[in-house]
Amino acid sequence: MRTFLHVLVNTAVANLTTNFLWFAVVFWVYLETRSILATGVLGGVYMLLIALSSMWFGSLVDRLRKRQVMLISAWSSLVAFVIGCLMFFTIPEQTLLDIGAPGFWIFTLVLLAGCVVEIMRNLALSTTVTLLVPVERHANANGLVGTVQGLAFIATSVFSGLAVGLLGMGPTMLIATVFVAIPIVHLHLLRIPEPEIVQDPGRSAVDFAGGMAAMLAVPGLLALVIFTMLNNLSSGVFMALLDPYGLNMFPVEIWGLVFGLASTGFIVGGAVVAKWGLGANPIRTMLLLVGLLGVFGALFTVREWPWLFVTGIWLFMAVMPAVEAAEQTVIQRVVPYEKQGRVFGLAMTFEAAAAPITSFLIAPIAEFWVVPYMDRPQGQDTWGWLLGSGESRGIALIFLWSGVAMVLLAAGAMCTRSYRRLSRTFARSSGSAPAASAAAEA
Repeated sequence: MRTFLHVLVNTAVANLTTNFLWFAVVFWVYLETRSILATGVLGGVYMLLIALSSMWFGSLVDRLRKRQVMLISAWSSLVAFVIGCLMFFTIPEQTLLDIGAPGFWIFTLVLLAGCVVEIMRNLALSTTVTLLVPVERHANANGLVGTVQGLAFIATSVFSGLAVGLLGMGPTMLIATVFVAIPIVHLHLLRIPEPEIVQDPGRSAVDFAGGMAAMLAVPGLLALVIFTMLNNLSSGVFMALLDPYGLNMFPVEIWGLVFGLASTGFIVGGAVVAKWGLGANPIRTMLLLVGLLGVFGALFTVREWPWLFVTGIWLFMAVMPAVEAAEQTVIQRVVPYEKQGRVFGLAMTFEAAAAPITSFLIAPIAEFWVVPYMDRPQGQDTWGWLLGSGESRGIALIFLWSGVAMVLLAAGAMCTRSYRRLSRTFARSSGSAPAASAAAEA
């Protein structure tokens, strides 16, 4: 567990730094352009890059030792951030903010690449739970991961808002570049006991077929991944519109602090899972909680009240660690260790592919249709009884229907045969346990 905690904290610091810069870029672009479309496209591109790269990242996790994978990720982020700094300080800021010019997209894609490659470390971290933690403690370890990530998430949102509001984008980029280098030093000093990597001559660099075969070998697992993918269609709505809604309600410095306060729910939720786990059937727990997330998502903007908005985000964040930990716990239990990297990568490919579809669609729909519609008397007369009045009623209408869709999706999934089959498979499985052999080789 000591080695796992080192890996966990190292990954958390790296996540904090990359998310810090990603949040700062989104805040900066929206404040300078006031374009929902721009932030929506950035969010969609971010998730699209994750979808395109996750299978390759997962294959690397299975082909290489976990520490080596983490070092590749860390150095790649550092190189990308250094290039981003050079571009920011040599190209005029107005040129970088011209959405129609190539400079904007080259600059943001370089920074996005540095943030996306961090996903490789997260995939490796998921497999180290199987490697270093006893199987009966997997759910608790995944909850601990959620707690630490919640701490990083809070610090990210607070520091990003303060940095952009008080220091500007230039110093913010320099801070991120310096701090992304710190975990690299720690990784070079850290030793992770691992069994010998089993080399598969038929495995390709992007082993989609191997990941799919491992997933299909577990009855109902593909259905779980598809459910999460469909749920991410709704998550893409929140990803595209949450910052515009918050920045319309609060100044950027205050929004960062407010989002950080609301994100303490992530710590509470992760701590609850770390302490008590997910129950005998994590799949059932996951579906029930997704339905609850839908209720929160539908209601937290029905009035333009700051306390309701913040409370809704807090509750949403408190439930999310259990939902994420449930899927990880199932995969760690029913998939052999040597195949988990590809299965986690394939699952992330499916799930991340859904969010860009929603984000790319919802941003222009919100900016050019729903928001203007709700600003006109027709929209106010039709929905004012439910959503009240205010600057962001169009976004609230989209949140409302997205939440309803999540509730219906969760209810439908609990009635499927795949849910019952995967629940039985999980109950019968004893899980893979390479930790013992790793310790013997260490």
